[in-house]
Amino acid sequence: MDNRYGAFIDPGLEVPPLARGSLDGVTFAVKDVFAIKGHASSAGNPDWLLSHPAAAEHAEAVRRLLMAGAALRGAAHTDELMYSLGGENVHYGTPVNPRGKGRIPGGSSSGSAVAVAAGSVDCALGTDTGGSIRVPSAYCGIYGFRPSHGAVDMSGVIPLAPQFDTVGWMAGSPELLLRVGKVLLEGMDRGENTAETATGPDAAAGGEAVLGMKNMSTLFVARDAWRLAEPESAGVLSGALKLLQAGAGRSMETEVAPEGLKAWMDVFRELQGSEIWETHGSWVRKQRPTFGPDIAARFALAEELYGQNHDAAESFRKEVAVRLSNMLGEDGALVIPTVPGAAPLSGGDAAQLEFNRSGAMSLCCIAGLAGLPQITLPVNGPGGLPLGLSIIGGFGQDLRLLAWANQIWKPALV
Repeated sequence: MDNRYGAFIDPGLEVPPLARGSLDGVTFAVKDVFAIKGHASSAGNPDWLLSHPAAAEHAEAVRRLLMAGAALRGAAHTDELMYSLGGENVHYGTPVNPRGKGRIPGGSSSGSAVAVAAGSVDCALGTDTGGSIRVPSAYCGIYGFRPSHGAVDMSGVIPLAPQFDTVGWMAGSPELLLRVGKVLLEGMDRGENTAETATGPDAAAGGEAVLGMKNMSTLFVARDAWRLAEPESAGVLSGALKLLQAGAGRSMETEVAPEGLKAWMDVFRELQGSEIWETHGSWVRKQRPTFGPDIAARFALAEELYGQNHDAAESFRKEVAVRLSNMLGEDGALVIPTVPGAAPLSGGDAAQLEFNRSGAMSLCCIAGLAGLPQITLPVNGPGGLPLGLSIIGGFGQDLRLLAWANQIWKPALV
């Protein structure tokens, strides 16, 4: 395995396909949080690696890809316990962004994004809680997808904040992104992904019906989200937006967050932080792991948040989900910049990195709070640096969104 970009913590990890199927000949990497039989996952931290045994069986998402004919090629780096959006890891180093010299790759699915962007594999699995598929996909100039919450089985995946955690994936083309989606979202084809098994406001539509209705009737362009984009980046993304508008029934502007996206982000951080400590607090207290300064600070905040009354935040989260559900319905979509601008420079000061993280989270929390599917599309930005343009669909409309993007997105025209 070519590891010149430092994407892999274990480049020698290989698992052949378990059967023949729709992904014959496809290779994929996994973020080092997915169970692989006989492999011990690090979750980006040496103390986690030392305190957890090798897996007895594959994670369900991995098994599905192997059964569809894909071959596993390598375990990819992640930020410590998936609690970052930067991709810089004090223990294992920072994967090199192949499409942004001197720039961070984004995290926490940093290695997965770099492996795809470098051409080491065709696609990769990652996780997305607060933006960990979407941000590195945008920074590395590839296609990334965060599904509706609960749409893809999380069995065998190290959790972070379960009410927001999703299994996501990345690829070098929208066509492969869709093919992988048909495998991982297989339960949706049988109508299994319902409101009782997922956290979104509506039951997910059947996959075959979705694929038969590829058009989006209305694109909502969120003005408040676009104001977060850096001016030069916004200009480039506006040109790409026209391609999406040409493929939809109509387009209209809206304000998605009258309270302000910072207020949405604060609610997301509050609920996420409390649940992170509920998930990992006992391990942190027992193991006393060595964390990088930024990760240590986040876990300290998570500990403070745990046990507080979060009724108001939870009520607001539910209100956001209903509001967005009413706006999008089955065939509406919200278009936003994935991140404010190009990837920041590696080794930047902590204040600048936190500024970029907050901007990215303000955009990513829209889909995160409501549990909605989001695809990020690569756009060539100022100076040739990658940018991301995102489309958020209604809850359960994952396959419709993937099929529509594959149908109308023509990279040569962007």
